[in-house]
Amino acid sequence: MSTYETKNMGISSLLTAIRDGNIAIPEIQRPFVWNNIKVRDLMDSIYRGFPIGFIITWKNADTRLKDGSMSIGKSVIIDGQQRITAITSAMIGQEILNKKYQKRRIKIAFNPIEEKFEVWTPAIEKSSKWIPDINILFSETFNQWQFVNDFVAKNNDVDGNHVGNVLAKLINMKNMQVGVIELSNEIEIDVVTEIFTRINSKGVSLSQSDFVMSKIASNDEYDGVNIRKAIDYFCHAMESPKDFANIKNNDMEFVQSSLFDKIQWVEKQKSYAYIPKYADVIKVVFAYKFKRGKIGQLVQLLSGRDFESKENREEIAEETFLKFKDGVVDFCNKNNFENYTMILHSMGIYNFNYIRSINSLNFGYALYLLLKEKGIETEKRDKIIRRFIMLSLLTQRFSGSSESQMDYDIRRFNENDAEKHLSNIEAAELSDAFWEHTLIQRLETNQIGPIHYIYLFAQIKRKDNGFLSAPISVQSMLEMHGDIHHIFPKNYLRKNGINDKKDYNQIANYAMVQKEINIRISDKAPKEYLSLLQMQKDSAEVKENFKENAVPLTLFDMDVNDYHQFLGQRRKLMADKIKTYYKGL
Repeated sequence: MSTYETKNMGISSLLTAIRDGNIAIPEIQRPFVWNNIKVRDLMDSIYRGFPIGFIITWKNADTRLKDGSMSIGKSVIIDGQQRITAITSAMIGQEILNKKYQKRRIKIAFNPIEEKFEVWTPAIEKSSKWIPDINILFSETFNQWQFVNDFVAKNNDVDGNHVGNVLAKLINMKNMQVGVIELSNEIEIDVVTEIFTRINSKGVSLSQSDFVMSKIASNDEYDGVNIRKAIDYFCHAMESPKDFANIKNNDMEFVQSSLFDKIQWVEKQKSYAYIPKYADVIKVVFAYKFKRGKIGQLVQLLSGRDFESKENREEIAEETFLKFKDGVVDFCNKNNFENYTMILHSMGIYNFNYIRSINSLNFGYALYLLLKEKGIETEKRDKIIRRFIMLSLLTQRFSGSSESQMDYDIRRFNENDAEKHLSNIEAAELSDAFWEHTLIQRLETNQIGPIHYIYLFAQIKRKDNGFLSAPISVQSMLEMHGDIHHIFPKNYLRKNGINDKKDYNQIANYAMVQKEINIRISDKAPKEYLSLLQMQKDSAEVKENFKENAVPLTLFDMDVNDYHQFLGQRRKLMADKIKTYYKGL
């Protein structure tokens, strides 16, 4: 079986196929990321007959309709959308959306005398030697003969025959051939992904979530375009709420849809600890609504795949779209989203930048929606979610084959008593050996990463103050972009022979310290600066502050000779603090 076929299409024929719906551009409503100079260079390449790369399409599977007849699948562009958008904007005058979801034109000018393209400027607009916007040449009403006469009249020293020949060559751009690779509808999604990655000259990888978005957007029958827009607009507004006004002003069709009402609250949203991308929405909805984790299966279901009969049926496609749409609505629901993020805040997770495993938060939200749907009592539900999210972060549960793990976990939580299932996982993953050995070993690192952030979550949860910095809390320091400093000052260690940053930058040597205090600490030994700061070892306030920061009181007597002993003691205290934090979730 051939996995693909290649063919050449004239630009005008390609655009006609897109206009007629035989080839779908699923990402047409997404922001255009090319700059104007890149569009200019593309026009120049087409004009000179240079190759502009292949357009890659994937033929949707043929689907058996309810009456038994077959529906022939259209082709979906999976690579080349930016090039086609550039062509349609420059040559046909179609508006594009920029990164802020504002509509604008890309105007490319042409100098027939020098045969030179440039991005439009006011100066070019005023010059008689330039065609300010080449899109006028591709209008059906364009009169080439009249244009040449007018151009020569304005530029007396110009050869009319030369201008006419150049214009003919320019207009012929619409007939220039573009290579099209059409991938077979019979090959599996993971093969399509691999083919795309190998063909793409820039080495860009295409995720299966990209294929899901393409499948959704290319479906006109089950509101696919609006489903896709709802996901994209929601995620963009989460990062940049001010751009939502542009979305409202530039997409009235979507504004009039039922899905707009479900997401418009994000325009006035506050800061959240969970900022999903479109791939995250897809993962959550698929896990929650379909009790599956392997996104390639969603691509097949959207095509109507019957996994038993191995054929595609329209009723399965319809059911999948309806179920997926319901899941998107639940995901974007204001109460659901804010209740889930409140759970994260209650864990000390308030800043999205401190989460390295987004899939832990994705699964946590899927679990929230699932347990809510099951009617699990709120307090019990939230406890399960908090503990499972933190368990997954502690054990790096989703760091490997995350899809397989999500698939396994969502099925088990759906089929079993959720609390008992969590207890079984805890017994297997969080044994005494984990707390007393594995966790301590993971704290033996100089990398500020997941385990360090978990320790900070524990401090935020308890409202701990910074080291030697009461009453300033760890959270307030982090919100002001932090004052992470060395307990054993870096310069002090380097002066005393500990020069490897892997040694002096151990996370067990880090604490949140007020800047003014750190200046006074300078490059002194701990026993010196503690004396200078008039800290009393037996003071209740000092003991509490040391406990809050998992610092051993033996620090009062330590210098460089005790550094590695200190690291061992502090790792144990940090591990104990994390364990206490987990048990208290």
